[in-house]
Amino acid sequence: MEYRKLGGSGLSVPVLSFGTATFGGGNEFFKAWGNSDVEDARRMVNLCLDAGVNLFDTANMYSRGLSEEILGKAIEGLQNRVLISTKATFAMSDDPNDYGSSRRHLIQACEESLRRLKVDHIDIYHMHGFDANTPVEETLSALNDLVTSGKIRYIACSNFSGWHLMKSLSVSERYGWSRYVAHQAHYSLLDREFEWELMSLGIDQNVGTIVWSPMSAGRLSGKFRRGTGMPADSRLGQGGAEGPATDYEHLYKIVDALDEVAEETGKTVAQVSLNWLLQRPTVCSLVIGARNEEQLKQNLDAAGWNLTVEQVKKLDAASDEYPVYPYWHQRNFPMLNIAPKLYK
Repeated sequence: MEYRKLGGSGLSVPVLSFGTATFGGGNEFFKAWGNSDVEDARRMVNLCLDAGVNLFDTANMYSRGLSEEILGKAIEGLQNRVLISTKATFAMSDDPNDYGSSRRHLIQACEESLRRLKVDHIDIYHMHGFDANTPVEETLSALNDLVTSGKIRYIACSNFSGWHLMKSLSVSERYGWSRYVAHQAHYSLLDREFEWELMSLGIDQNVGTIVWSPMSAGRLSGKFRRGTGMPADSRLGQGGAEGPATDYEHLYKIVDALDEVAEETGKTVAQVSLNWLLQRPTVCSLVIGARNEEQLKQNLDAAGWNLTVEQVKKLDAASDEYPVYPYWHQRNFPMLNIAPKLYK
């Protein structure tokens, strides 16, 4: 398994990490993602470790803590071999203070995650979303205190806009506090908006990218094809969809290109989708999920090889979309972009 440095930190992470939102299935939404129990989780944790994948990603709000609890039981006796990534910000109860990125909520949320995970520290602690109701200084001060107390090792964010992240980095620099070393972001062949601003920001500020939903909730798995309808066994087919409505004609155009590359490489459509991401700037790790061991084994084979330059270009062309303003205007000035090759 290939390892990469996480942004500007000294932490090495595997290019594939295992997402455990499929653990528990604590409500209808997460049941559509998966409902692995402790025994299933243990087997998949061991499969990951055997393949060199030692980073496990979860969040306190996944099934209201059940994912963290199951992961904690699955890694018992293995704590010194694994890296744990979890998140806070979203509501865990109806208490108005049990939400957001306030000092009160973050300290409480961190303590509860440590208890559920049965560990003495969290390796990567993400703000799951940007809390516009709490001063950035309060959030980062609390996170810095958690770092200096030894309860977390590195801080990261998720689902931030460019100005959210840039302001946060500026505040950390001003006060000498721990800074976000990574941004967990939505990115795939079907969802390339990340490239419009956040990728260039990550390059400029040395913030690594951990990709969530790298197969766009299964749309790029090879199951979605013209004339077949919605696959009943897919996450989308079972009500676990997120984000805007899918432009299916655009999706099928991408799948056509994926089919061509899959035939050339002898890999699956899903493996090609994942490998394309591993060759993008700033990407450190892809969070792969799996409902069962067979899915996990197939996803693990997305690493250890590379698409050719010509194959990457073919997929780039098939998945390209015209950006919103001001990014379409900035395409006229490629030298303004740190990654100009992404702006054709």
